[in-house]
Amino acid sequence: MSLATIGGKPVLILKEGTSRTRGDEARRINIMAAKAVADTVKTTLGPRGMDKIIVDSLGDVTVSNDGAAILEELEVVHPAAKLMVNLAKGQDKEVGDGTTTSVVLAGELLSEAENLLNKDIHPTIVIEGFQKALKKAQEELDKIAIEIDPNDEEMLKKVAMTAMGSKLIKGGGERLAEVAVKAVKAVAEERDGKIVADIDDVKIMKKKGKSLAESEFVRGIILDKEVVHTDMPKRVKDAKIALINLSLEVKKHEIDVEVQISSPEELRGFIDKETAMLREKVEKIAATGANVVFCQKGIDEVAQHILAQKGILAVRRVSQKDMERLEKATGGRIINHLDDLTEEVLGRAGLVEERKIGEDKLVFIEDCMNPKAVTILLRAGGDTILDEAERGIKDALYVVRNAIEDKKLVYGGGCVQLELAKRIRDYALQVGGKEQLAIEAFASALESITRILAENAGMDAVDTLMKLRKEHEEGKL
Repeated sequence: MSLATIGGKPVLILKEGTSRTRGDEARRINIMAAKAVADTVKTTLGPRGMDKIIVDSLGDVTVSNDGAAILEELEVVHPAAKLMVNLAKGQDKEVGDGTTTSVVLAGELLSEAENLLNKDIHPTIVIEGFQKALKKAQEELDKIAIEIDPNDEEMLKKVAMTAMGSKLIKGGGERLAEVAVKAVKAVAEERDGKIVADIDDVKIMKKKGKSLAESEFVRGIILDKEVVHTDMPKRVKDAKIALINLSLEVKKHEIDVEVQISSPEELRGFIDKETAMLREKVEKIAATGANVVFCQKGIDEVAQHILAQKGILAVRRVSQKDMERLEKATGGRIINHLDDLTEEVLGRAGLVEERKIGEDKLVFIEDCMNPKAVTILLRAGGDTILDEAERGIKDALYVVRNAIEDKKLVYGGGCVQLELAKRIRDYALQVGGKEQLAIEAFASALESITRILAENAGMDAVDTLMKLRKEHEEGKL
């Protein structure tokens, strides 16, 4: 309980039972909580990092060394620790990879800051020093980076394999890297003179069975649906595709309506009227030349039968996200009223086919001319490998996208951090004063990435760091 006094009388500010920590003690506890999160993922860093097994409250098991995946499973309650979790989520959302590195680096920066605070250096000076070091690091990164050709697929494959190098799936890394590069290049397009790739246009589908090496890249979309009627064709070549966001059903009244029928003839007339309404809708679709229909809403059984009679393949209740992807993949346009359906708005695909994959039936829309939405079908023997493959392929997709958009790369393996640390230390000598100590501390935190990589690989961290420092001093990057 926290009290203040007015005129000598105590005034209650916080509710009873509330604890309050401030000053050095609060700072120490916050740093300790954040460092605990960093220590959790530190041993997963690098290609020789260890995997973590996380068991949640429901007993579900996750095996991964992906920083974002591990931290997402942790039920963190301390506010400072939550900031570290949010850091990983932000890195994953914006960059798509490097979550473990960002959390570990944040933890090392806090350790260095704590050492400076223990030497009675004011927090403001530490912050200003770190900000200057950060600005210098960004400047030097641009100088260190090497230019690449976005069309150099071999280089992009190496980038993708590096992103997946620490995952459980590295055995099938070459095949998945090839798939990732094809997928990103398929959805990439030029806007205002810049190459842009939206990874949301790459659909990732997981199906148990076979091996990672048999994962597929499809120039089109795969739907986890099946053809609605057994009499419909299961394979359509040179497909003309209608994408409709309306119901092929008799419209239901918004209020309760009671229809009284007194004879079989009246019942027959009522059914015939409904059938005629549905037939009219199907005739409008068939008149455009469409031989495949993807419907975002329901398709009545009578409408299914009429569509089957006309040899039209139909799929119902396709999600909005998949409809948007189909629009980008086939070049068609989603229509909200049948009067707007013309041959010009139909999508095109070389093949639409229902196939059985494992125990499930899927609809493949492939061989699209210039698809701006594609699918990666991941195969593996177990759910654990499939989940890790999904995380790995997402990392690969994002880093390939970043390489294509930025047209720049830096060397990995802790090399760039060590070179930045060297240049920042040289810069610190020019700054001088107490800020110099903060800038040098920033450099030491960067170096810790290289040290941790060496430790996780079973090497002598000190010897390795000294050898690498010597190489960098000699100008070898």
